[in-house]
Amino acid sequence: MVKVQLQEGAWRRRLLGTVTSSAAFSLILQRPQEVSESMAAMLLVAGISVGVYVLVYYNFIRGKQCKSDTSLKGKTVIVTGGNTGIGKMTALDMAKRGARVILACRVQETAEAAAYDIRRISGNNEVLFMKLDLASLESVRAFCKNFLSSEPRLDILINNAGIEGTGKTKDGFNLMFGVNHLGHFLLTNLLVDRLKQCSPSRIVIVASEAYRKGKIDFKNLNPPADTWKQILLSYCDSKLANILFARVLSNMLQGTGVTCYAIHPGVVRTNLGRNFPVWLQVVLFPLAWLLIRTPTDGAQTSIYCAVQEGIEMYCGRYFSNCTVTEVKPHARDDAVAKKLWEVSEELTGFSAK
Repeated sequence: MVKVQLQEGAWRRRLLGTVTSSAAFSLILQRPQEVSESMAAMLLVAGISVGVYVLVYYNFIRGKQCKSDTSLKGKTVIVTGGNTGIGKMTALDMAKRGARVILACRVQETAEAAAYDIRRISGNNEVLFMKLDLASLESVRAFCKNFLSSEPRLDILINNAGIEGTGKTKDGFNLMFGVNHLGHFLLTNLLVDRLKQCSPSRIVIVASEAYRKGKIDFKNLNPPADTWKQILLSYCDSKLANILFARVLSNMLQGTGVTCYAIHPGVVRTNLGRNFPVWLQVVLFPLAWLLIRTPTDGAQTSIYCAVQEGIEMYCGRYFSNCTVTEVKPHARDDAVAKKLWEVSEELTGFSAK
């Protein structure tokens, strides 16, 4: 009996589908002009929508493109976090220019896959992975020891890696302050002598417009990051630290032939929000694909500051959209910047003196 009912139900559905299809077909035959006009209107609206989106994206979202054709043959570049997103696209550009590219990453599997992709696309076989976990000062030191003993040159250091999430580093620091600032602070200082030896050379520090909401509270450099509000504020603090770091670093680099720049990549589709709740990722995904820059477009300012000729006079400055940009007063506070440097030396166990 059940089998008969199922068969009968299936037969009824097929009959209904046939009737519906026949009715639609009959409508097209009887009133083809109305149907064609409706379809034409829908296609017109769709075409206009796509056209408007393309215009908006290329004129307002995409941002400026680095047009420099500088060759990097014979040069060596380190890109932290070069396995995904902006970092991967930056590394790809460096490889296309002929550089030897080191992907300094935490996860070997994704980094090796990225290196393979970059070698295949660029035709440059000098792209390799070296282990670096910025959440561990011990790992930073091990990376630098390995690099300095195996690589004779360093011409461009791109401090690209960043994280936004909860937790602590292996040394007990707030995860974002530890990875986004302290890890790169130690890395840069351990490698700066090699950069000086290979000058003219450059350091690019990927910051963010999020610095606007940041503050440096020396009484609490390890704030809790348990709620999403706390996480976002800690991220803003770390990006402010990036800009202040570049400011002091530029003064220490005067006369060495090494220049440094802090940059804002724009709002980009990256893995930065990989620690967001699943529901938030689902909500943001459509917006990310429609209204946010691609990693290739987001990499342009990093690339610009790495290779563009004639910007040496802007050492220590902040770039956005391939253009030098003035920062808010709290990101120009030399007293705070100097104290942050001193505290960072103490926390990382490094002294530039």
